[in-house]
Amino acid sequence: MGNEEAVFFSRLLTEMTLSFHIIYATIGVGVPLMIMLAQYVGIKKNDEHYILLARRWARGFVITVAVGVVTGTAIGLQLSLLWPNFMELAGQVIALPLFLETFAFFFEAIFLGIYLYTWDRFENQKKHLLLLVPVAFGAAMSAVFITMVNAFMNAPQGFDMVDGELVNISPLLAMFNPAMPTKVAHVVSTALMTSAFVLASIGAFRLLKGSNHIYHKKAVYLMVKVGLVFSIATAIIGDFSGKYLAEYQPEKLAAAEWHFETSEAAPLILYGILDGEEVKYAIEIPFALSILAHNDPNAEVIGLDQFPEDEIPPLYIHYFFNIMITIGMFMVMLSAFYVVAKWRKWKFANSRFILWLIVAGGPLSMIAIQAGWWMTEVGRQPWILYQIMTVEQGATSNGSVDIMVVAFAILYLILGIGSVVVLRRMFRNNPVEKELDKLDQERLEGDTK
Repeated sequence: MGNEEAVFFSRLLTEMTLSFHIIYATIGVGVPLMIMLAQYVGIKKNDEHYILLARRWARGFVITVAVGVVTGTAIGLQLSLLWPNFMELAGQVIALPLFLETFAFFFEAIFLGIYLYTWDRFENQKKHLLLLVPVAFGAAMSAVFITMVNAFMNAPQGFDMVDGELVNISPLLAMFNPAMPTKVAHVVSTALMTSAFVLASIGAFRLLKGSNHIYHKKAVYLMVKVGLVFSIATAIIGDFSGKYLAEYQPEKLAAAEWHFETSEAAPLILYGILDGEEVKYAIEIPFALSILAHNDPNAEVIGLDQFPEDEIPPLYIHYFFNIMITIGMFMVMLSAFYVVAKWRKWKFANSRFILWLIVAGGPLSMIAIQAGWWMTEVGRQPWILYQIMTVEQGATSNGSVDIMVVAFAILYLILGIGSVVVLRRMFRNNPVEKELDKLDQERLEGDTK
């Protein structure tokens, strides 16, 4: 296998691994907070339905954590095997956040185990709730540290390059690079938003399938409210991300917006088809790109004409940007409508049409996450370490990468199908009605004694 083939299959395997891992990583970051919110509301309102929500979500969460561990380990393995030159250079600088990410995960896992096995050990539920704080904190910090590594790849700093070697290395300076604030905030907020909408979609699906229990209605309403908050936060952080790109990676912004020529009062281009450098069938929003980039409708936005052709990212990232933006705005509007409709007690809020939209919201939010990551990673091309090392320079020349692609694809297929089967059986064999009846029976027996 030549180097070009090795690079292609290395990129393919890395993309496949990250795309699969992000599903479980997103749930791993967001769901602990949802469990904590449900249990807190249950304690505050003395409502067993919310307590049961937390309990059932925690059981399912363990399965996703287990799969996330496998895929996360695969990413670490592939960094060394597929990108040895990159790790030889950058590993000296980013070893600290990689270590801290592992530490954060173990911190989360330890307290998650204690939380799960002490459900019936606390008379005071508030004490049990406190065990979730380190779980949620560890999950969030795990995302923070690994995103710092990705941010470093986009804005490398904290070292000097002398004769091809790194000197004056400062891991803390490398961690707190210019890309870090917007990337970390965006990753955490989208994980929380997506987790909320995924859990809401599960509850809405159960309602559509005939389980008209108040438990599911409470789950949907709580999660849609949480999803609304974090979807608005994601939109605001996305605006800051656009301003970061305009200043530090203008070629990525220009490629995502099909902005070919540097100009003032630049419009934002949505959708469309590219014919050479001519954009057809697009929606243009006047001045919007200048506002996104600089908060000034008349500001100049750098176009692709300012960059060498071999440093321009693939222009198809425009479609990823459109997918991400479209789904994000749809979820903001849907969740805002549902919350207002429930507050105003409109009957239409409980219609099958709205419930089906909420069901669709879970998978759509996950698709938006995927599109956002593809835009981020593909938009950095041709660099693996921005302005320092290209993808070709960082990749392996090993001739067995194509075999690894097949092997890992089989592994992910087994893990994906296996996790779905286990979760379905777990909740199908133990429906919420059965658990509530069991709780009522235990309470009755306790009163009798």
